[in-house]
Amino acid sequence: MNRQHKPIPRLLAALACAVLLAGCAVGPDYKPPQTPTPKAWATQAAGPESPTPASLAQWWTAFGDPVLTSLVERAVQSNLDVKLAASRVRQARAARGVAASAFGPGLNASAAYSRNQNGTASSANTYQAGFDAAWELDLFGATRRSVEAADAEITAAVENQRDALVTLAAEVARNYVELRASQQQLAIAQRNLKTQQRTLELTRQRFESGFVSGLDVADATAQVAATLAEIPQIESAARQSVYAISVLLGQPPAALLEELSAAADIPSAPPGVPAGLPSDLLRRRPDIRSAEASLHAATAQIGVATADLFPKLTLSGALGWQSDDTHSLFRESSRSWSIGPSISWPIFQSGRILSNIEVQKALQEQSFISYQQTVLNALQEVENALIASSKEQERRKALIEAAAASQKSLDLATQLYSQGQTDFLNVLVSQRSLFSAEQALVQNTKNISTNLVALYKALGGGWSETPQPVAAR
Repeated sequence: MNRQHKPIPRLLAALACAVLLAGCAVGPDYKPPQTPTPKAWATQAAGPESPTPASLAQWWTAFGDPVLTSLVERAVQSNLDVKLAASRVRQARAARGVAASAFGPGLNASAAYSRNQNGTASSANTYQAGFDAAWELDLFGATRRSVEAADAEITAAVENQRDALVTLAAEVARNYVELRASQQQLAIAQRNLKTQQRTLELTRQRFESGFVSGLDVADATAQVAATLAEIPQIESAARQSVYAISVLLGQPPAALLEELSAAADIPSAPPGVPAGLPSDLLRRRPDIRSAEASLHAATAQIGVATADLFPKLTLSGALGWQSDDTHSLFRESSRSWSIGPSISWPIFQSGRILSNIEVQKALQEQSFISYQQTVLNALQEVENALIASSKEQERRKALIEAAAASQKSLDLATQLYSQGQTDFLNVLVSQRSLFSAEQALVQNTKNISTNLVALYKALGGGWSETPQPVAAR
């Protein structure tokens, strides 16, 4: 290249920078949605007004159950849904790199060889080598809007990963509570079965002695059989809970049978319910944050589509060599070059560009509606958990009294029946009442804990700003 031509590319580069800096990004600028929320929850919960981020990040530790804590922490490291979400974060970040690459020029290298002959002339070799470059200037912000959308998609992917952690912790805790409840129910059923079997034996003795009819024996036998029929169903529920926990930990269903087979108490809920304020949900729940990020991305895509209405300025250049032999290929006489700008402007596209803009606007509208629906669902989930927790607490005192009264009634009925002072129907009714009352009390204990798990999930608990590392494979 001649020395006097060197200022030309510098001048074009300076012109490109000036145009780029002066360019504007078309399309609407994103503005966070203004979402009204209630000032307080309909059900007032006892507890701190606003839970701290630390208390929500590892809320399962509030139950004071080391097995539960261990299961959740292991699940965070090995759960496949969390790994899948982490992979999607990496995908979104790579996609952002693809979008941002449009800011810079493209450079291609080429080389070719051909052997040619025209008519009777002798054949000749042709050797070619060169570089060509092109740089489309982002005059109207198509690339900037694409990168903006990609950044928002990264945010959405990160929030979806956090939402996976929220769901995971809640599912592990819920299944663990249900496992312990099934084990407690199984113990109650087996204890009542032994009582009923002793009553059956007493009834048979009284029948053989002629004190009662065969009807009492039949009723006692039926009661034992009914209780026996419930035990396999409870055992099945307990086994299925173990299977669910194992899969949540990324392991085969039976992997935790030995570890979790021994019965233990239902993890008790802490007394305070940290509900916080409704407005806290917008900042805490990952699904709401993800929905807002998706709205941001959809808004930026309108700008990408709008930029197609405007001209595109491209700076291109080429440098090449051509010769009939390799020895002279890279000499000054074999070299050629070109540089210059080009403009393209879509004049008529049969409405394609305008229709695409309308498509993007409709997608943005759908994203906004989805965001609103996500907020409403979140508010409903918290309200449901609060009212369910409150009412279960109200039931507990009555259920405790019912279980104690049923036990006293059975003891008295059995004593009177053995002395021949009452009929078997009273014993039968007392046995059924006690079994039902004890099972209801276990169910109530389970519900109180699972309702608190649901509340923590509804509040977006289970993640921190600095997420724990998750293995990719």
